[in-house]
Amino acid sequence: MSTLQPTNHIRHSCSCRSKAQLPVRRLSLGLRTQPARARSSRRSYATRIQATEKPAVEPAENQGLRVVSVGEDAAFFDASKQSRGAWTFFTAELAIVLGILYVVWIDPNTGVASRALEASSHVTQSPELTLLGIYAAFALVHSGGASIRTSCERVIGARAYRVIFAALSLPLAMLAVVYWVNHRYDGEALWNLRRVPGVHEVTFLLNFISFYFLYPSTFNLLEVAAVDEPKVHLWETGIIRITRHPQMVGQGLWCLAHTLWIGSTFTAFTSALLMAHHVFGCWHGDRRQHARYGKAFEDVKGRTSVLPFQAIIQGRQQLPADYYKEFLRLPYLTITALIFATYWAHPLIQAGSSWLGW
Repeated sequence: MSTLQPTNHIRHSCSCRSKAQLPVRRLSLGLRTQPARARSSRRSYATRIQATEKPAVEPAENQGLRVVSVGEDAAFFDASKQSRGAWTFFTAELAIVLGILYVVWIDPNTGVASRALEASSHVTQSPELTLLGIYAAFALVHSGGASIRTSCERVIGARAYRVIFAALSLPLAMLAVVYWVNHRYDGEALWNLRRVPGVHEVTFLLNFISFYFLYPSTFNLLEVAAVDEPKVHLWETGIIRITRHPQMVGQGLWCLAHTLWIGSTFTAFTSALLMAHHVFGCWHGDRRQHARYGKAFEDVKGRTSVLPFQAIIQGRQQLPADYYKEFLRLPYLTITALIFATYWAHPLIQAGSSWLGW
């Protein structure tokens, strides 16, 4: 029985051999074969994460055997390879999409969201049940849509699927967020710690850290907007070394911070709802990754964990000496700026949500 332990470096060549010319065993991702030039042009797909196989009692014939596993370098951004035209198109597309979203969904006079909430008020006056209905619709579209992604992409293509998926998910997500902002203090008060010294600082720190646990695919804005062809990625560096499901961990930290600060039954209910969906997403995400990548995903799974730091503590994941450099990248610098901007914009967010009246 052998265990895989990663070395402390990442190779970017298409063939990996040590100086001693050790025999190499390669693990296929099950992807379509691409020309060598196309493969080498994309750093993320050329990344090789090496691991040393160390049996408890290593047979002589296996001495020096090295296993090469393929995983993508999370949050890598090469500014020199960016297309100005692609980002211009992204900006124009974003402006158009937001304009359509405002007229069709957001505007109190022309939007569908206000009418949908008005109709739901005839069914229930409970804010918890209303939010449950909103979030159930979002979860069905988001997780259900993800489960049929491969089948849909075969029929309509990756870009068309992403456009439809985003067009259905984004309005429901926005409705859920605005509805929570407007009703966050509803229900019973469980506690009020807002005047306790240190509570503000603790909640700010928890919330700050939570955004560093965004799933790395979130940073691929050109793919999110379908400017570049969207792909399902198998990440293995950065935040994935700490937890294979960073979105769940980050959502947990966010829920803890906001529930601690607000202390209402409605916010506690919202947090429970969010965490239930994200815990389901851990199982659902692993299932989809296994179906797509097979053995390669099982290798990554063996070196990572759902619970933060578990694989590191167990010795299945060894952090490189320069691990911090995997966070000194433009996406995380951008996230840092957005965290402070969002914090300072809280009064504007609350005022805007109140104006919508959802």
